[in-house]
Amino acid sequence: MHSPYPLEVSESAVSDVEATHHELNGNALVKAETTKTDLVKAEVRLSDPRAEALRQMLERHRGTRHLIILQDFPDPDALSSAWTYKLIAEQFEIQCDIAYAGALSHQENITLVRLTGMPLVRWAVQGTKNKDQRDCSCYHGYVLIDNQGTTSQLLPMVQEAGLPAIAIIDHHSLQDSIQAEFTDIRPTTRATATIFTQYLQAGLLTLDSSNPVHVKCATALMHGLRSDTDCLKQAKEEDFLAAAFLSRFIDYPLLNTILQSHRSKQVMDVIERSLKNRSIHNNFSISGVGYIRYEDRDAIPQAADFLVTEENVHTAVVYGLVHDEDEEVELIIGSLRTTKITLDPDEFIKEAFGKDSQGRFFGGGRSQAGGFEIPVGFLSGLNENPEYAKLKWNVYDTQIKQKLLHLVNPKNNVLHGTE
Repeated sequence: MHSPYPLEVSESAVSDVEATHHELNGNALVKAETTKTDLVKAEVRLSDPRAEALRQMLERHRGTRHLIILQDFPDPDALSSAWTYKLIAEQFEIQCDIAYAGALSHQENITLVRLTGMPLVRWAVQGTKNKDQRDCSCYHGYVLIDNQGTTSQLLPMVQEAGLPAIAIIDHHSLQDSIQAEFTDIRPTTRATATIFTQYLQAGLLTLDSSNPVHVKCATALMHGLRSDTDCLKQAKEEDFLAAAFLSRFIDYPLLNTILQSHRSKQVMDVIERSLKNRSIHNNFSISGVGYIRYEDRDAIPQAADFLVTEENVHTAVVYGLVHDEDEEVELIIGSLRTTKITLDPDEFIKEAFGKDSQGRFFGGGRSQAGGFEIPVGFLSGLNENPEYAKLKWNVYDTQIKQKLLHLVNPKNNVLHGTE
């Protein structure tokens, strides 16, 4: 088989992917299913077994169409990684659509998508008013990038349509709820953008600095990597190596423009509310900011980013009651930011809020950051009555605070290494 991109021939790589194997490499779960026929067809193989397993999967799906599903509020890491998957898949004549159900509300995300021309579509959620009817029959399966399905409202829709899970590529903690044909989950890797950059380095796609699409995608990957490593302050060796590789292709003026995006008035208002409403307990800053429009949801993590910079605060939790204009979607959404290396955001949030009736955690996290989403359910709506809306918020505000304080200061004891 003639390859359109440079690959390395490796005897060990061929033997590594014979038959079916599960390789655990740096907590990266890789599934690769091959047959003797596949081995005969593949004359040239990638030296990285994870990239090779992905190449084999894409080859099996040559000429098909995939739906890439992002979390409801995709961040730069998810956006750039999904775009990279789309470009890689094109090498195998696979057409991909990138979809999300929520909103792009963070100013950097909006600027990133607008300036790069990133191919992205918003799909209305099933059950909402004036929803777009989406036909899933044209897709051969779906792909989860930078998530494992628990943070996307699109997942039930594609599962109901009977679409199979083709691939899951993520760097969050393993949730083990969906079985996909190809799985590469690396909880110890700082960014999904790092994983996709390694795919590029392995030869799945040869970046061309004269190709404007490649340059913009590389720039987006650098932004995603930078975003999830806190400006490379949390970066590990693999992240620095990925950044060094991308540095040969990125558009620096474009990256600077994205990073210099201004905060909107709505974001500044939420930050102001978080300052006004915060209470500090054992170096935790906890703040409920009340009702927030669905499209302003990303103001919550930005407020948490701001509160954690206060003197004598190592962890900030900000949450609000997020709703759309039709009041059909209401969620308690919160974000956690911490500078304390002995605090595990994933463990903390899961212990604080637990699971839903289907056994799925309401939230989780990664190094120094986490988040949670709790459906309001039966109490949704009727917010046009100011007294009722205030009463409802007070109930949720009190309950969230109690669950957090139970861990922060239970009987004046300290959990999770907090001081």
